[in-house]
Amino acid sequence: MPSEFDLIDRYFARSTPQAVLGPGDDCALLAPTPGMQLAITTDMLVSGTHFLPDTDPFQLGWKTLAVNVSDLAAMGARPRWALLAGSLPAADEDWIGAFAEGFFSCARRYAVDLIGGDTTRGPLNLCVTALGEVPSGGALRRDGAQSGDDIWVSGRPGLAALGLAHLQERTALPSDLASLCVGALQKPLPRVELGLALQQRKLARSAIDVSDGLLADLGHIVERSAVDAEVFVVQLPSLPKGADITLARQCQLAGGDDYELVFTATLDKRSALAGLATELDLPLWRIGRMVEAKGRGEVRLIAEDGQPMPVGRKGFDHFGQHQDQ
Repeated sequence: MPSEFDLIDRYFARSTPQAVLGPGDDCALLAPTPGMQLAITTDMLVSGTHFLPDTDPFQLGWKTLAVNVSDLAAMGARPRWALLAGSLPAADEDWIGAFAEGFFSCARRYAVDLIGGDTTRGPLNLCVTALGEVPSGGALRRDGAQSGDDIWVSGRPGLAALGLAHLQERTALPSDLASLCVGALQKPLPRVELGLALQQRKLARSAIDVSDGLLADLGHIVERSAVDAEVFVVQLPSLPKGADITLARQCQLAGGDDYELVFTATLDKRSALAGLATELDLPLWRIGRMVEAKGRGEVRLIAEDGQPMPVGRKGFDHFGQHQDQ
């Protein structure tokens, strides 16, 4: 049976052209670009909580890195480096090899060097620390939204949650839609190009990625910026045909695992953002507005008649299982 170090050398030792010193020593050595700040994030993926135990290892490898790259995208940072730590129940080389190929496929797509990490025996648990660079003082943050800002979201929030519902047999989707939704769940595409454009062109005031649910993550901007948010149902992306409407709307608002970007921008940026959507071939939806806070700050869903409507669930919470209104 291969040792821990054999597995690392065989499957995870790759060239690291962006590092002064990569894996093989007690620490990696990095040289940040002058004038840049480091953006650093870490996320853990636990079997049975963040992914189904029988998830394809290639897809899991991709997603393990992608969810961290998405955090960098939300800050307008360019991904540079990553560290990978994991516990594995067994030294299954077929599984590890496929996982590594998925991980490095994502790393190549987003120009990330794996510069170190750790492995041990235990329940399947994967943890990545990702580092990126953003111009000093220029990072997109959650506390920059102001009353009067438009609220935007990229892509099609809710597809990943629909894919999970299909895999768990809580709904049955038509084959084409099932393929689309399961793909969104298992191989998310971090919106790095969008985040960089929003930061470099000064198009957004605040941003966050959608990991726990559209309303829940928008709520983090509301909390940090001390404003209220109004989301208009009629301005949300159209729901996919072939899905149960009630479930699809719930997935769109509170499903999570999308890794799209929610951001706020001033009204004079509408034309530029429409052009950016065309340039990136990525839908950008203007779904609401920020308003003066009436109290502690809240996210309100506004019906077609202009009246607030109840929201049963806003997103996923690891300890409460959901976030209520």
